[in-house]
Amino acid sequence: MWILENAYLIPLIPAISFVVILLFGRSIIGIERVQKVGITAVGIVWVLSMIAAVSWITQVEDSASSGGPEDHALVEVNEGLNATSAGAAVDGDLYLAAEDDGHAEDDGHAAAGPDPVISKFGSWWSTGGIDFAVGTLVDGQTVLLLVVVTSISLLVHIYSSEYVKGDRRFVHYFAFLSLFTAAMLIFVMAQNLIQMIVGWELVGVCSFVLIGHWWEERPNSDAAVKAFLTNRVGDIGLIVGVIILFGTFGTFGIHDINVKIGEASRDASETGTANPYHFALLMASIALMAAVCSKSGQFPLHTWLPDAMAGPTPVSALIHAATMVVAGVFMIGRLYPVFYEGFAIGSSAINLMAFIGGFTALIGAGLAFAQWDIKKVLAYSTVSQLGYMVMALGVGAWTAAMFHLFTHAFFKACLFLGAGSVSHAAHHTFDIREMGGLRKYMPHTYRTFVISTLALAGIFPFAGFWSKDEILLGALAGQERAYPLMLIFGCVVALLTAAYMTRVIWYTFWGEYRGHGHPHESPKVMTVPLWILAGMAVVAGVFNLPTGALSPFGLEGFAHRIQTYAEPSHYLNALGLSHPDPSLMMALVGLVLALAGIAITFMYYWRNTGPHGLTERNRYAKAGHTFLENKYYLDHLYTDIVVGSIKAPIARAANWVNDNVIDKVVNTAGESARDGGKWVYRWIDQGTIDNTVNALGTGADAGGQGLRVMQTGKVQNYGSLLFGTAAVVAIVFVIVL
Repeated sequence: MWILENAYLIPLIPAISFVVILLFGRSIIGIERVQKVGITAVGIVWVLSMIAAVSWITQVEDSASSGGPEDHALVEVNEGLNATSAGAAVDGDLYLAAEDDGHAEDDGHAAAGPDPVISKFGSWWSTGGIDFAVGTLVDGQTVLLLVVVTSISLLVHIYSSEYVKGDRRFVHYFAFLSLFTAAMLIFVMAQNLIQMIVGWELVGVCSFVLIGHWWEERPNSDAAVKAFLTNRVGDIGLIVGVIILFGTFGTFGIHDINVKIGEASRDASETGTANPYHFALLMASIALMAAVCSKSGQFPLHTWLPDAMAGPTPVSALIHAATMVVAGVFMIGRLYPVFYEGFAIGSSAINLMAFIGGFTALIGAGLAFAQWDIKKVLAYSTVSQLGYMVMALGVGAWTAAMFHLFTHAFFKACLFLGAGSVSHAAHHTFDIREMGGLRKYMPHTYRTFVISTLALAGIFPFAGFWSKDEILLGALAGQERAYPLMLIFGCVVALLTAAYMTRVIWYTFWGEYRGHGHPHESPKVMTVPLWILAGMAVVAGVFNLPTGALSPFGLEGFAHRIQTYAEPSHYLNALGLSHPDPSLMMALVGLVLALAGIAITFMYYWRNTGPHGLTERNRYAKAGHTFLENKYYLDHLYTDIVVGSIKAPIARAANWVNDNVIDKVVNTAGESARDGGKWVYRWIDQGTIDNTVNALGTGADAGGQGLRVMQTGKVQNYGSLLFGTAAVVAIVFVIVL
């Protein structure tokens, strides 16, 4: 329990690393050793995260062996705790939040698991009688993200030590890499919504800094600003959603909100009435979906994410695999009762979240076909896969979404770092038209890239096959009814994903080398992380294998580990969330579609069969390709129409104010000062002061001239003057006295 009670140490260590590197990286530590500080800090955090995972698994196993939580009152852990009822603490530092599930569920429901460990470390501030506490919330979902974030971050730190070696801002880069990691860890462990907002915004600030790392080039700074401003649009929804939730439930506590919704849902189910919070939850869900669309690159706010490739490639791997873009998916999972009840996920056949997710997955896969930059292909692939996760949550497949987040992190990080390895060896280009034949020069990069591509495409037995299958199964089975449109979206995306990734492999690794210089394999400090990630792309699927896949080996007890350890059953059971039975037919459909995508692309490029040059011969094909090349004209819509229509009138108005108000005031002040100066010069300086001085000078000169006449040199004249003067003085004395 110690690490679960003191989980604040996990984000604190990389935060300290940020301060140390930034303040002492150049002066004391030295540029050539600064990366060791970041790697050491994240390595320690990785170890603590693994210990936390083992501790939580032990909690789950103990809970299962005892038949679930035995005491559904608050459990006092630290002194000074004054609890009044389950799920609420008046004062104190740490408690195990508990919800009375009553019994373990059957019919596909998960058994009641252990309650989250909630630590409070005192008040942040108080206002209006409301106390804003600082603390952590650790449960299975938290632990899952701790493992993902720290694992990917550690490998990215190691990889970066070579990739950005000699960079002009080497110290700055590793400092913000540590802060980026700390920000995401703060977010996933937030105990209340205010802390979640802090972590959310801190992640956005770090991404702005790292995307614009090479800010001297205008496209890089533009990409950073675009990411920052687009996320600010969605953040309005986040703030509005949090306000609605606080106004409805009177608390910012995440656990308290989820428990209250679960209780209301259970009561409504038992009485056959509507959930009294439904309308408020619907409004909050819509507002929060805006935040998800911006942070996790969902339509229509996904346009910033491909441009974020302007940053260093390891940053792209960290953003797209484990930190910023999965924050929105994590938030949905963390506040799932809000969305589940707000969008009526359990009883509908379509809802806003499911549609946005499925549609985003489809358009992202389509855009990946029209890209020549290997990182942008992977970026649109990330958009598509994030859409998969949001769609899974929209159809009620919570575990499938978190499972896909877990597997996707490893193979997508491997693909991005593989793209960086290719660029590192191919004269620093990301244009796949300037590559080709690299499998002969870069065998390690090639093999790990292919393994991760197979995982992304969902080929058996790689990790992506298992998580993608669960998402399709969730759309097929749903909760009370299926989501047929989402199933169609998912199946089409399965085919497209395999096709566009096969295209990338053809242009990058096959044929003859078309680039500059002499390509070579990257050093071990870059290829070893690739092999570790590729290994996880192979084996990560075992963490949630279905029972049917393990029963032939007598290992049924090891099935559905993520469902068992990560799923917050203390919330989801109250909602009536169930898990569909595995379907071999659905798994085969997904596999056949992926293989078909690979086969079609193989025949088109390797065998040179198919309608080559169709875009030149057919105007409809050309129009479709142009539509994709212009990214559905969304950038044109936002930049030229929306922003342009607002910016131009504002610019004209600002120019009018500048010319007619500001300039007029400044000019009037200047003219008044000028005229005042002229008057002072003419009448005071020239008319008074100068004339007075001149008059005195003239008088003195005249007096001097008169006295000079008297200087004759004759004694009798001086005697006469002396006598005359004495006579005058005598007369004055006589008159006065």
